[in-house]
Amino acid sequence: MKLLIHGRNLELTQALREYTQSKLEKAIQHFGEIVKEADVHLSVAKNPSVPQQTAEVTLFANGTIIRAQERSQNLYASIDLVANKLARQLRKYKERNSDHHHSHGHSASITQSTESVLKEESIEGPLLQGKKAHLPHPGIRRKYFSMPPMSAEEARSQLDVIDHDFYVFRDLESKELQVIYKRNHGGYGIIQDKKDLDKNP
Repeated sequence: MKLLIHGRNLELTQALREYTQSKLEKAIQHFGEIVKEADVHLSVAKNPSVPQQTAEVTLFANGTIIRAQERSQNLYASIDLVANKLARQLRKYKERNSDHHHSHGHSASITQSTESVLKEESIEGPLLQGKKAHLPHPGIRRKYFSMPPMSAEEARSQLDVIDHDFYVFRDLESKELQVIYKRNHGGYGIIQDKKDLDKNP
């Protein structure tokens, strides 16, 4: 397995690298035949009043993206948590494939990471002394990725392994973009353009 480790606002020591590698290898030890690459991002929040240390891992497994992220006040604890989550997601992915829920020959779309969607920014300077706190403008970043057509069931399978609340996909039949999401009270929902229904009354 190819392993890439990146650090933000921290020093990537040899001990930290070895710990991360050890935990990930243990998490995927039963799935080594499907995981080809792991991309790890370790970061510490810039704002000292927010002791948040994040471990985010993206696995590339047979064309599918499996992603997990965990935060805590300790980076080593975050690595432990994200490794455990990945092991559960890999088990779920393998079970689903063995049950033939995923069609053969399908190449899943690349799912953008949380880091690529939301860029963490800190508020610098004093917030007191008669000043009001203002959150920095998040801006809008565009990301482009391939979206091969897939069924709603395939999209649901993708959603289950990317650690997001929603997943954007191109419908296999209509070729239109749709969004599948996890409902608060359980189950899934799909958002689609009303014109899709107008085409097929």
